[in-house]
Amino acid sequence: MRRRFLAVLWALSLGAQAPTPPPDSLHDALHDVRETHLRGVKKLTDTGSNAEAYWSNDGRKIIFQSTRDGHPCDQLYTMNADGSDQKRVSSGKGRVTCGWFLPGDRKIIYASTHGAGPECPEGPPFTPGKYQWPVFQGYDLYIAGADARDAKPFLPAPGYDAEATAAPNGKWIVFTSERGGDVDLWRVDLDGKHLVRLTDGVGYDGGGVFSPDSKLIAWRTNYPKGEAATAKYQELLKRHLVEPMEMDIWVMNADGSAKRQVTKLPGAAFAPIFTPDGKGLVFATNHHDNQGRGRGFDLFRINLDGTGLERLTWTGVFNSFPHFSPDGRKLLWVSGRAPRGPRQFDVCVAEWLP
Repeated sequence: MRRRFLAVLWALSLGAQAPTPPPDSLHDALHDVRETHLRGVKKLTDTGSNAEAYWSNDGRKIIFQSTRDGHPCDQLYTMNADGSDQKRVSSGKGRVTCGWFLPGDRKIIYASTHGAGPECPEGPPFTPGKYQWPVFQGYDLYIAGADARDAKPFLPAPGYDAEATAAPNGKWIVFTSERGGDVDLWRVDLDGKHLVRLTDGVGYDGGGVFSPDSKLIAWRTNYPKGEAATAKYQELLKRHLVEPMEMDIWVMNADGSAKRQVTKLPGAAFAPIFTPDGKGLVFATNHHDNQGRGRGFDLFRINLDGTGLERLTWTGVFNSFPHFSPDGRKLLWVSGRAPRGPRQFDVCVAEWLP
C-alpha cells in the first residue's frame, strides 16, 4: 500500500525513533547542511503520526492522513499550505489512507474501510526480523467534496482498492487494486469509464503517479524472484499479506506500454514522484543503511534512465512521501526529524533548489 501508510507503519513496527543529533556543526533541529536542494525546512505538524501529505492543484491546501485526537487508525485531514487550519475531514470510522485532490480541487479521492464497518482493522502482529503489510480487504475508493462530505464509492470491488492519484491533464486516475487476482495498477477516466489494467506481472505493484505531462507513470514493485519466492508471495497474498522487504521503482507509458526498471538497489525503494521538469524521480529508500536492511529511509533523486543517483535528505531515521508543489518551487514530505514525542512523524516543507 502506498501507505503511503506504508513506510510510516514500517518505521513504527520497528520501533524506530529519530536519533539524537551529533554534537557537530552539520545538524540543527530541522536541517542538515548536506541537504543542498532544500532551503528553509519547516514542520507543518507537531502532533500525532502523520503521513502521505499531498498538495492541492492550486497549491493552497494540503491533504494528509494522521493518527491523532484519540483515533486508533489513520484519518484524513486537510490544512492550509502554511500548516494552519488543520482539521479532520473523514468520519472517524474505520481506517483511511491515500487522500488526493482531484482537478479543480472541489473533490478528493481517498480509500477507506468505513464501508466494511466502523471498527479500526488491525494489522498482523509484529515479528522481529520480519515485516508484513496487510492488504486490507475492506479498502474501497471514495470520491467526496473537498471537506469529505457526500462521499460516494468509486468503482467498488471485492478486495483491496486504494492508492489513487490523478493525472495533471485531468483525464485519468491510477490506483492499486486486487480486482484482477493480484495487486496491480489500474487506470480509469475520472468519470469511472474505460477501466484498464496496466500491470499483470506476478507480484505487488502500487503507488502509481503521473509525470507532469501525464505521459508517464512511475510506481513501486515487489516482484518475487524464483519459484520459491513466487510461491511464498502467492501464499501470503491468500492471507491478505505481502512482505515488501525488497522494492524497486519502475516507469511506463500512461497506457501501460514500455515498462522499464529505474532503480536496482538493495532494500526498499518506494513513494516515487516526478521532479518538476519531468526528467527524474524523487523517492524514499533505505539502500544506504546496512545494505537495505536498516531502518533509515532518506529521499534520493535519480534520472529516469537510472543514472545520477543523489541523496537529498540526511537527518532523521525516516523521510518519505515527497510531493512537489504545483509551481515546482517547494517540496513536501514526511520526516521523523526533530520529533516532539516518540514515534512521531511530521509533515515538512522546504524550498526546492534544483
